Amino acid sequence: MLRTLAMLLAPTLTLAACTTAAPTNQGAASVAGDSSPLDNVVKRTFTAYGFKLDSGRVLPEMSLAYETYGRLAPDGRNAILVTHGFTSSQHAAGKYSPSDPTAGSWDGLIGPGKAIDTTRFFVVSSNMLGSSYGSTAPASPNPATGKPYGPDFPDITVRDIVRAQKLLLAALNVNHLVAVAGPSYGGFQAFQWAVTYPDFMYGIVPVVTAPRMRAATDAAQSLIDRFATDPGWNGGWHYDRGGIPKTMAALRYETLLRYGQNEVLAVRIPDEAERQARLRQMAEAWAREFDPNSMVTLRKALQSYDTTGDFGKIRARVLYVLSRTDKLFPPSIAPEVMEGLAKAGVDAQYVEIDTEFGHSASGPEWAKWGPALKTFIDSLGR
Repeated sequence: MLRTLAMLLAPTLTLAACTTAAPTNQGAASVAGDSSPLDNVVKRTFTAYGFKLDSGRVLPEMSLAYETYGRLAPDGRNAILVTHGFTSSQHAAGKYSPSDPTAGSWDGLIGPGKAIDTTRFFVVSSNMLGSSYGSTAPASPNPATGKPYGPDFPDITVRDIVRAQKLLLAALNVNHLVAVAGPSYGGFQAFQWAVTYPDFMYGIVPVVTAPRMRAATDAAQSLIDRFATDPGWNGGWHYDRGGIPKTMAALRYETLLRYGQNEVLAVRIPDEAERQARLRQMAEAWAREFDPNSMVTLRKALQSYDTTGDFGKIRARVLYVLSRTDKLFPPSIAPEVMEGLAKAGVDAQYVEIDTEFGHSASGPEWAKWGPALKTFIDSLGR
């Protein structure tokens, strides 16, 4: 009933061969803006039909999970899109209930009076197409078979991810963005937004990221090769075999260490043994949630990701943020990025977070770069 009502009350969009339904699991009022307090965040879903990918293949049904914070202005021009990292989720701010032990990943930056002030801005935090947190992905049912797509899920690109978000924003009556902001893979999306829809936002804030992929082009195949060592993998058809939780947990543990989570936890867990146990708990919990096929899909999407040749298209102002201790995107890459933007005539500024938290710094170290973010956001559109 809610889905039917929302479809009747919200506009229907058409993009190429794609028809779009209004967001589901919500009343009509929230299509115009979500005024819920940040201690009662609601999980939402948007669905489109006949979504054509860059590859030419079509997803018969394409859903994006998302959250919103704040209220949309009548002219639909006060929105900020927040994007997330490779294996994280759309839960960027607030709590689902006051009793939740932890808040969203950028909670220090998003909320009333914060750098991204939800008393002024309507914030949309979108899960990526292909992710494991509610959006259409390899674990989703294939309409042709009724079973998970699995390794048959079509290849996607970062452009596909951004175009899906554009449909979501249109269904929410967002007519123009103040900014697109996000860390890591979310920063890839911010750069992609700037070159794909250059007139749709005033600014972008790519954080601990780069305008092109720096990893080896065979990263996706390396993942597949590692998964294949687990007897539960079954060529990617692991769904009826209990998955590959041990392999995924081991991979996640390594990733948490590489991302600086050991240093983050050391602030409140000084005992090393206790800290390592907590890291393994975090890894095991994530391994129960994330589909390894989603990792492969999102890695493949980066094979064609490179916005540097399109810097001349960028009209948005850029706040480029790196972490001093990040091993994935070290500050040493900043001069080349900033020089490329300057040569293209892009108004860009650089901020470096002075931190020991590496790639994970942007959320827990919000106080160190939040003022620069607030100043940047406040200056946009002027």
